[in-house]
Amino acid sequence: MKSKDWTLIVMSLISLFLIGNWAFKNYNFNPNYEVGQKIDRLNGISVYYNGGVSNVTERNMSIEGYNYGLKYQCVEYVKRYYYEHLGHEMPDSYGNAIDFFNSKLNDSELNKQRGLYQFTNPSSFKPELDDLVVYSGTLFNKYGHVAIVSEVFEDKIEIIQQNAGPFSKTRETYSIEQVDGVWKINNNRILGWLRKNSDFNPVLKKKNLLKEFKPK
Repeated sequence: MKSKDWTLIVMSLISLFLIGNWAFKNYNFNPNYEVGQKIDRLNGISVYYNGGVSNVTERNMSIEGYNYGLKYQCVEYVKRYYYEHLGHEMPDSYGNAIDFFNSKLNDSELNKQRGLYQFTNPSSFKPELDDLVVYSGTLFNKYGHVAIVSEVFEDKIEIIQQNAGPFSKTRETYSIEQVDGVWKINNNRILGWLRKNSDFNPVLKKKNLLKEFKPK
């Protein structure tokens, strides 16, 4: 076969892959759900089905005009959850999922854009209920992902998420472990987590944790 023929075949395969990937990310291929259907909830805040991960219906706003984000992306859920359940408005209500994590901050510093304390993965502080978990981007999703911690156990956490994919579950569980005084969520995509806590004093709390920690 001539090199020209091979070039045409490769180009055709790449085109088919790109078209297929675009279609899967923009259309609903799951016949069991409709876009906008309630499929889960935490503390009364519903998770809606979005079909393809790149599907966007419209911008969702609170009655007061606060920007939740685009229906029904992952960001829309976590901001709606923090606003309606925790009464928290982010100073910067825009941005993609990956933008929620500021890589320039140290562990437990205040993320001023989000008005939340930010913890790195691993961190000196164990994840807690209602923490906002931030994931890095991937080759096929440069925008990252965000979710909410829905359960915390001794050695694992459960998260709830919106728009994980047409065939993905709304809940996932990750193991956690404490090694040398720091807590790690065992998922390489998780950059860290954010927390609303007006009483949180990271300096004082870290000192207390260091006193309590006893190396094995």
